[in-house]
Parts: sequence; C-alpha cells; structure tokens
Amino acid sequence: MTGDLFYRSISELSDGLARGQFSAAELTQAVIDRTTRVDGQVRAFNSFAPDDALDQARAADQRRHAREVRGPLDGIPVGIKDVIAVAGQPLTASSKMLANFVSPYDSTVTARLKQAGAVLWGRLNLDEFAMGSSTENSGTVKHGEAWQTRNPWDLSRVPGGSSGGSAAAVAAGEAIVSLGSDTGGSIRQPAAFCGLVGLKPTYGQVSRYGLIAYASSLDQIGPFAHSVEDAAITLGAIAGHDPLDSTSFSTAVPDYRSELKQRRGPWKLGIPKEYFGEGLDPEVGAAVAAAIDHYRKLGCEIREISLPHTKYAIGVYYIIATAESSSNLARYDGIRYGHRSADASDALDIYYKSRAEGFGPEVKRRIILGTYVLSSGYYDAYYLRAQKVRTLLRNDFLAAYQSVDAILTPTAPTAAFARGATASPLEMYLNDIYTIGVTLAGLPALSLPCGFTRSNLPIGLQIIGQPFQEANLLAIAQAYERDHDWSQRRPALS
Repeated sequence: MTGDLFYRSISELSDGLARGQFSAAELTQAVIDRTTRVDGQVRAFNSFAPDDALDQARAADQRRHAREVRGPLDGIPVGIKDVIAVAGQPLTASSKMLANFVSPYDSTVTARLKQAGAVLWGRLNLDEFAMGSSTENSGTVKHGEAWQTRNPWDLSRVPGGSSGGSAAAVAAGEAIVSLGSDTGGSIRQPAAFCGLVGLKPTYGQVSRYGLIAYASSLDQIGPFAHSVEDAAITLGAIAGHDPLDSTSFSTAVPDYRSELKQRRGPWKLGIPKEYFGEGLDPEVGAAVAAAIDHYRKLGCEIREISLPHTKYAIGVYYIIATAESSSNLARYDGIRYGHRSADASDALDIYYKSRAEGFGPEVKRRIILGTYVLSSGYYDAYYLRAQKVRTLLRNDFLAAYQSVDAILTPTAPTAAFARGATASPLEMYLNDIYTIGVTLAGLPALSLPCGFTRSNLPIGLQIIGQPFQEANLLAIAQAYERDHDWSQRRPALS
C-alpha cells in the first residue's frame, strides 16, 4: 500500500525503501498524486514537473539496487521554496519580475540535497521576494488569478509567510519535508500556523549561495517537517561551511539525528517577560503556558528573564531589512535579466517602467522605505542607529544565556488569521513580533506544535537556542514532542 506514504516520517520511509516495501518511484508517485488532488485547494506550488521528479526517484531506486544508498534522504521528495535556485527549474520569487526566469545553476543547499539523493520536487509559493507574513503578497498568477496559498487546516485562512507554500505543502502531504527561508520569522511563523516543526538555523550555519537575497545579513534557509527528527535529518544534509558564501561559518556539523538520542536534559529554560504581554491571544498564551509547565514537570528549571530591548525589534528590523532589500533588488533593472517593459522608449524608461511593472505593492513599499533610510541626511538617524540597537538586542540574548540553556516563547501572537483580515501593512508586520529579535541576533530557533485552538487551528511554541547549538535546540524540542501527539494530527482535506 502506498496511499498514505506522503504523511510518513523520513525514518519510516527510509526503512520501507530499504525493506523493499515500496520503491522511491512509488513514493514519489504517491506525493505527485496527492499534490494533483489537493493543490487546487491549497495552492502551495507555483510549478512542478512530475516527469523530472520520477526520473530522480528512479535514479534513487537504481542506487538502492546497486547498494549505493546516500543516506536517509535518498529517494525522499523535498519541496523547495521558489526563491532557492535549482538548475534547470524556474526561479520566480513569486514575482512578475522573474516570471520566466530559469535558474542556470544549483544553490548550495539544493546541490547538497542532490548529493544526499533527495528528489527535488516543485517550486513552492511565497510572498513576493519573501516580503510578507501571509503569502497574500505572492505575485504568481495562475489560471488568470492571483495564486494565494491557503492554510490546509482552514482554507479561508492564511498559511503564514513568506514561506507559506513550503509550510502548506508539507502540512497537506504534498512533500515529505521542504525548505524555506527565514528573514524575520518566515519559517517559524508559517510552521506555527500550519502545525509543523520549522527550524531557522544560526546565521552562517547554512549557505545562502543560490538564495535570492532579501536582506543579506538576516536571510537563512531551513527545513519544514512533521517531526523534530525529520527536521534534524534535513538540517544535517544542508548545513556546513561553504566557500561560495562569505558569510558561511566554518564549524563542525554534528550528526543532529544521533544527538537527539544522547541529549536528555534537564535544561534551564528562560521565559522572557516581554513576550507575554498585551496582544497575545489568550488561547495561544494558555497553550504555551501549558508547554512551559510540561518542561517544568520534566525537571527543567524555569527562570523568568528579561530582554529589555525587545520593544525596538520591529522598528530596527524594518529599517535594516528594507535598507538591504533596496540594495539587493537594484539589480532587477529590466536590462540584464528579468521583466522588461514593452512600452519603454529609452534606457531610463526601461529602468523605470520595468521596475514599476515587475514589482508588486509590498516590494515597492519596502524598496522606497529602504532607499529613504539609506539616503543622505537619514543614514545616521535611522540605519546606523538601528544597527547599534541591533547589537543591544543581541547582547540581551547573550546575557540571558549566562543563566539559561534556551528560551521559550510563543511563535506568533495569534493562530492563523483569515485571508484579507489585516487592514494595514503595519498590522501585518506585528505578526512577526516574537520572531524578529531572534533573526536580528543571528540565533537558531524553531517552532513546534503545542496545541490547537477551539476552532482547530495549530498553535506554535518557539524555542530559541544558543549560537550554533542546534543539536541542543532540537533535543529540547523533542523532549516536548515525545510526550504529545500534536504533530501527528492532519488537516481534513477532501
């Protein structure tokens, strides 16, 4: 039977492949069939190529017959956010600007997944150029309409963003695991909304080579999975130093999966008082409090801590991120590659009209803001000051780690909200209030399910780890996951 393969863990699938219970081609076909059935509702994929995926799967079967298995990901379908390069596949960033662009090369993470034997499956939807918290800002158009990804738990609600397609695909059984990118919470918040484990590694632990840049000092690639172990396996395949990325850190990559069996705690866990105030939904707060209490029952020491500069995090983030995005997106000028206006009359007209037509409203908003804070007379007042406060934010976390091993917080202030419910950009930005500080500090963090609302929407617990201590972070998460079945629940899709 291959009917439910798309919801099994990597360990189960790897064992089934080894025993010959099914082939990689059968597994991939099950995922393709599932995607064909449900993606019209979920809209997680910008595009996918079944024949190419099946060719990759058959190659994995041939390796298995020749006893050349490359590890637990060999033959496993992995979805890729459409901002991460895969040679010969579309790379659109869900934008009209790159609607017809095909990547000529592999990113480092996809090259490493290929080395691990994974089946790279499809291009997953996102907020345009990773700018958003709901995937409502996608510029992808399919069947004559905007292609906004929906939350598999409630199709009237958002999956989070910007990696909404990556989260929704795994939650809906359209990929076994997937990769997303996190700049201000774009892995963790969608993971919380879709009931998944979502991991943002330490800045520099995973190469950014081949990732379309939004904010270069913040972006990190990481996995979505149904379980902590699956996230650990996927992280182990993509992590490590890369000479092609000047921000990649040279440090040993442990066997994260085996480390899960060795690290049992108990741990000292910090609870920042700034994360449990006004704006936190009562149901979310109650679920997170119950998770904290469970750690206490496991023998962990729970300590209240303070991260006093948290109140500045959103302002600092939207100055630094938009400044870097205005610089990174200057390359899309309608001349070298990307969308070119058909109405331009000269070189300057090409530049103006191509960018006006190619970028969506949210991207334009962030470019304008970023250009403003970098302009003469405002650089010192905004950008330079924001960088100084960023250092203070990081120092808050480092000071806290003098007395605790990790920090527990909500992932998002609410469960998934209805599509079209946010009235203003600022209201949307506040969805990342608990995740932004972590990114500014360059720390690892993950979200894992810790309950459901009365209306059956997932709630996420965020665990923030120390720099390059992903093994400990994953072990802390699994200690909770081991005693709860939240991650085993599945959305009811027809």
